[in-house]
Amino acid sequence: MPYVHNQSFPVRHYECDMFGEVNHAHYLRYMQEAAFGASSAVGYSPARYAELKLQWLAYETDIEYLVPLVYGDTISVKTWVHDFRRVRSLRNYELTRNGQMIARASTDWVLIDLERMFPATIPDPIIEAYSGGDPVEPAPKRTPLPPAKIPENGLHIVERRVTWPEIDEAQHVNNAFYLNYAEDCEMQAMAAYGWPLAKLREQGANLVVRRHQIEYKQAAVLDDMLQISTWVAAMDETTLLRHIVVKRAADGKLINRVRVLREWVDLESGQPAPIPDAYRQALEPNIIGKQP
Repeated sequence: MPYVHNQSFPVRHYECDMFGEVNHAHYLRYMQEAAFGASSAVGYSPARYAELKLQWLAYETDIEYLVPLVYGDTISVKTWVHDFRRVRSLRNYELTRNGQMIARASTDWVLIDLERMFPATIPDPIIEAYSGGDPVEPAPKRTPLPPAKIPENGLHIVERRVTWPEIDEAQHVNNAFYLNYAEDCEMQAMAAYGWPLAKLREQGANLVVRRHQIEYKQAAVLDDMLQISTWVAAMDETTLLRHIVVKRAADGKLINRVRVLREWVDLESGQPAPIPDAYRQALEPNIIGKQP
């Protein structure tokens, strides 16, 4: 049967945001560390992959958030490889706290030949190591993230330069930082339309993230200037769907894109509440159509 790996992490104070909850980028960091631990446990540490001149790169990540984490919690990550498909492999994650499900996630990884910088067919010994030698059943067919239909007008756009602390051992921006970029762009957009986080708190509300879907298209590297744009694609009574697209400013190449589902939550009760008309009206210039 597939090897199932369990690894726990204490929530550190610096991982929490102004609402006292763990920032979403850290969920990716927990998952990445658990994936490295799982690989090392079956004999394929990062050093072993470097010897083989192979590397796994994330292609898509999907995270559903169920309950927030706070300082002092211990998060347990259970992870296993679901399937292998020539050059790709789907890894699943369950994040729990004292047995309570906190989040569910999956990442679709692509194996890269570092000499050719091209996808590589997954060798049988790697498949056997992760699967325990048992046959690997293909995962159910997944619906790919729909193409980004980037509108021409109504976008909120920010630019930022890739800095040294964001670069990992692979010499490009670590995947978790794209969520930092996305959330910062969201917050700047809301502030630009008159709803900074401070105003949300004054209203006794928070726009809680329920799901992130992330697609990684190209690597951003040190000193790249990035153009990050965002718009709201749909809004119903209590939720909104926002898109964030990251491009390299120099050539317009698509680097990364994120879809985020947020829900308006009353801070006192912790329950979903109707999105106020004042918020809808203020954000109207940034609400563009209804896209997938």
